[in-house]
Amino acid sequence: MAAAAASSSSSSAAAAATPQGVTERRGIPAASFVEDVETYLRQAGLDVNSGLAFLQERLQQYKIVEMKLLAQQRDLQAKIPDIEKCLDIVATLQAKRALGEALTADFELSEGIYSRAKIEDTDSVCLWLGANVMLEYSCDEANALLKKNLENAKASLEVLVADLQFLRDQQTITQVTIARVFNWDVHQRRSKQATSQ
Repeated sequence: MAAAAASSSSSSAAAAATPQGVTERRGIPAASFVEDVETYLRQAGLDVNSGLAFLQERLQQYKIVEMKLLAQQRDLQAKIPDIEKCLDIVATLQAKRALGEALTADFELSEGIYSRAKIEDTDSVCLWLGANVMLEYSCDEANALLKKNLENAKASLEVLVADLQFLRDQQTITQVTIARVFNWDVHQRRSKQATSQ
């Protein structure tokens, strides 16, 4: 129940404290910078320990999301060169066909075993679509499909990079907030100790 109260109050605080009122980005909640720790804890209905626990949990959630996004980024960064290589191969096939020349290519049969093939006058290629599915396309269709896939992959990578930057900003804000709450608590304890003596 305290966590629910904290999340509702922190989401309203996030809207006020985040630039341009952004409360989330593609499902990633925005962190709120806490200007006044005492007011933050009072509005959230939390004591210092539960407030710190909530913030630590939020930080862990950000780190989990970051790991998933980094894995997606690595996949896309590996996929883009493969698509570009396929586009080059299709372009080479089309160029050789236009000149009426055969294309000699080495390809891997299995690990460490290669074979040489002579490709003459072909107007189609087979593309792996995933899930053990391969389809035959004309060179023009394959070129169009690969270009579209390349554009989509690059656009997805741009979005991922922006998501990661947003996520890192939220982690930094949350870490600063944790430090501010902790330091405020230390200051309060010292003040109480000084007044009691």
